[in-house]
Amino acid sequence: MTTSLLRNPSVVVIGAGMTGILLAIELEKAGITDVTILEKKNDLGGTWRENTYPGVACDIPAHMYTYSFEPNPEWSHRFAHGDEIQTYFKRVSDKYKVTPRIHFNEAVSEASYNNGKWTTKTNQGKTYVSDFLISATGILHHPARPEIQGLSSFKGKCFHTAEWDHSVDLKGKRIGIIGTGSTAAQVIPELIKVGKKVSVFQRTPQWIIQIPDTNYSEKEKERWRKDTNILKRFHKWYTFAVEQTFSKAVIGKKIPHLLMSFLCKRNLRNSIKDPVLRAKLTPNYRVGCKRVIVNSTFYDAIQKPNADLVTEGIEKITEKGVVTKDGTLHELDILVLATGFHPFNFMRPMNLTGKNGINIDTVWKKKVQAYRSLFIPHFPNFVLMLGPNTPIGNFSVIAMSEVQTKYVMKVINDWRKKKFDEIETTEEALKQFAAYLKAGMGSTVWLGGCQSWYLDPDGDPAMWPYTWSQWEKEMKTPDYKDFAVKTF
Repeated sequence: MTTSLLRNPSVVVIGAGMTGILLAIELEKAGITDVTILEKKNDLGGTWRENTYPGVACDIPAHMYTYSFEPNPEWSHRFAHGDEIQTYFKRVSDKYKVTPRIHFNEAVSEASYNNGKWTTKTNQGKTYVSDFLISATGILHHPARPEIQGLSSFKGKCFHTAEWDHSVDLKGKRIGIIGTGSTAAQVIPELIKVGKKVSVFQRTPQWIIQIPDTNYSEKEKERWRKDTNILKRFHKWYTFAVEQTFSKAVIGKKIPHLLMSFLCKRNLRNSIKDPVLRAKLTPNYRVGCKRVIVNSTFYDAIQKPNADLVTEGIEKITEKGVVTKDGTLHELDILVLATGFHPFNFMRPMNLTGKNGINIDTVWKKKVQAYRSLFIPHFPNFVLMLGPNTPIGNFSVIAMSEVQTKYVMKVINDWRKKKFDEIETTEEALKQFAAYLKAGMGSTVWLGGCQSWYLDPDGDPAMWPYTWSQWEKEMKTPDYKDFAVKTF
């Protein structure tokens, strides 16, 4: 069918982060012109706009963390810093003329479906009607604050790493940081460089693997600018390497897991000489149960004289600082919360209503699920990008979005060919998909005796338990027997 005979759907995309930009580009390539992108903040970039804490960087090699069609010769490090990634997304958005189509400072307050159309309302009092609604709000964007007695009573400066207060002078201050995950491992060394004393309140130690963060010279970058095929080869190589190591290790493949375990344990043993400190930093769960941290600065920093690793639990917080369960008051000037995000919010708190007035909170009351991580029963013509069970063992989220976007574009193009007007996944298909996921979880490391953001309230990992290549294969073509379609 020629492009001129295809229907031109109206599409509303929520979010102008990495996935929203990608969707806008692919919709434009397909000749779909009626596209509205709604962004709640005053700039694009999502995660990389929000997270500006000292030391912020990607833990995926930079040449893998790019759109496959848009290599970047400007990376200055193997693990790109946050500001460079933000610059990259802005450049791509400008190049493909996405930026002028973004409606900034428009947070979606509600969206409802009726008779083949989505009606979306924003906090600006504006209303948009569309054939398709796509949520590209990402996974980790609602900061989680710890429920600790007295947190609000602290008289010093207190902020979450995703809401960094750059007006606060850290130099010579007594700084406390709660949390020891990926973000904390990046920011703690930076705090130790400038703080008088840095108290790290650790509830659970983490496994850390060290991969050197190579600096790229101007000469190398100039070479890449002239020949981007080199970068495409880098992209393929890193993708292959991560798939064969990290991604296979976490789903229980024996040799990759043995290798990753050996490297993490050797890194701890060789890096931390003090046996007492090493014992405090040694996890009691399998490598990979929590996301393995890629970092080459934390172990060195935590051994500095002005660093204090506190492993006694927190009893409460007072106006002066943190009181641990042994009764010690750790007096602080600044308290940093590196306590992660709410991973199961997705597009919420927006009020999403599907067919027959059913609300997303009702559908997800018992369990947050989506067929192929994308489609939800009772919500026709709605797509949730990077939904539950998307995260694939330490893989590039850009690659995940590209695979999902191709799948979604096939669905939209079939709508354009008038194969249907309304499409939703069935309850039975979701049930079978959930059973398929559960069957693969037993051999994974995510059930290896730890608490992590991977686990939902039932203790089930919201992850993909099979290989990356299997996921790509299964996402090649929509299986329409798993959908209910309707024509008007």
